[in-house]
Amino acid sequence: MDSFVQLMNGFGAALTWWNLIYCFVGVTVGMLVGVLPGLGPTTATALLIPLTFGMDPVPAIIMLSGIYYGSMYGGTVTSVLINTPGEAASVITCLDGYPLAKQGRAGVALGVAGIGSFIGGTISILGLVFIGPPLAQFALRFGPPEFFALMVLGLVTVVGLMGKSLIKGVIAAFIGLSLSLIGIDPVSGSDRFTFGEPYLLNGLDLVCVAMGLFGLSEILFGMERLSQNQKPYKVKGILPRKGEWSPTLKSISRGTGIGFLIGLIPGTNSVIPAILSYSVEKKVAKDPSRFGNGAIEGVAGPETANNSYSGAALIPLFTLGIPSSPTIAIILGAFIMHGLTPGPALFHEKPDFVWAIIASMFIGNLLLLIMNLPMAGFWAKIAMVPEKLLYPIILAISILGSYTVTNSLWGVGVMFVFGIVGYLLKKLDVPMAPIILTFVLGRLMETSLLQSLRIFNGNMLEIFLRPIAGTLFGIALVIMIISIVSALKKRRTILASDVEM
Repeated sequence: MDSFVQLMNGFGAALTWWNLIYCFVGVTVGMLVGVLPGLGPTTATALLIPLTFGMDPVPAIIMLSGIYYGSMYGGTVTSVLINTPGEAASVITCLDGYPLAKQGRAGVALGVAGIGSFIGGTISILGLVFIGPPLAQFALRFGPPEFFALMVLGLVTVVGLMGKSLIKGVIAAFIGLSLSLIGIDPVSGSDRFTFGEPYLLNGLDLVCVAMGLFGLSEILFGMERLSQNQKPYKVKGILPRKGEWSPTLKSISRGTGIGFLIGLIPGTNSVIPAILSYSVEKKVAKDPSRFGNGAIEGVAGPETANNSYSGAALIPLFTLGIPSSPTIAIILGAFIMHGLTPGPALFHEKPDFVWAIIASMFIGNLLLLIMNLPMAGFWAKIAMVPEKLLYPIILAISILGSYTVTNSLWGVGVMFVFGIVGYLLKKLDVPMAPIILTFVLGRLMETSLLQSLRIFNGNMLEIFLRPIAGTLFGIALVIMIISIVSALKKRRTILASDVEM
């Protein structure tokens, strides 16, 4: 009941004209990001953080959050109409969304995707409303050992679930951890890996690193690809047939549950619930052969899952201060930039801020539903913008943003360096997400570990004997073993196929 009262107070703040404008701007930019192939929510969030410097925390985070969950909607449009995913999770939607469009049912595909996204997103935000406060209360029991264990779990999940290769995931994680060590040692106060450069004493700036790895590298990588723009299919009728409502609603309910549960796990991303949802729908279907040829469940389930995920992914951030995806890691940087510390105390110390953000998400989801269903054709036309016009604009915003963050050309240089590094890593098929996640988690892990060792006088074993910490370490070990076994099986399969050839 207390959560409901707090939520109503949050709506009072979120419905002010100023915050409504920023909510609308955020979800609109998110739609654009989702529609335009190659950008992605992480890039857009990193690019726009510098614009929030002079803003109050509430409208700033409302806008950045809107970009995040708005991009999940936008990627659907181009996946269905022109077979071009605007962001990673929408790749799954192409499998059945585009075949439906070729059958003249593009409107139906977009309709069930929009309805499913709205339901999944709204239910996941309700989960944040009712699960968030109790979880934050439970998290008050967490000391440095528990936080260290939780971040180890997140790190293991990152390595195990990101990218096609376990080895490349480990390499990316070590790169991120190494970068997090740059700066002043939190215990001794001595400088590490600064090479006498004063700009490195405070470490590398998250925003500059993210803009380089995700923004500039995408420009360099995208310049190699030819434009695949094509005329989008027309949108006619947005509701499924009478007999299709039952399987569609069942798919939406399953997608909501899958997305919500995956969102609670640190280190995952929106692709995972979309893939799991598609696999589940195919297994429970009476005729699995329909999938890939225009099955509505193949659109409704994954689209619901990735939007349900986006709301649930904010729960670890708000209650534990742990980023559960690269975009959430960027939003964490925005929290810190505005003097806010996400974690168990946030609900108690800044309740007006927390509930205004949560209320704005309900409003944003409704705005996105209105923007999606009748305006799908308009968004598809925006996807026709040539890359030769789009990339210079992104580059200019990146340069301006990196300069604003550090107030010097040093930030611009950092962005360009990591842009080149990101481009080379993409060529080698090394995933970017583990780098940015471990970069954020690295310093937090180090601080928690050192505090834990001080508590137990350097006895590392005591950390594992704590009930909550020990449980989290056990889960991390299971995930690591499963990841290693899976990687070995995949390698044997590849070797066996090579021998047969």
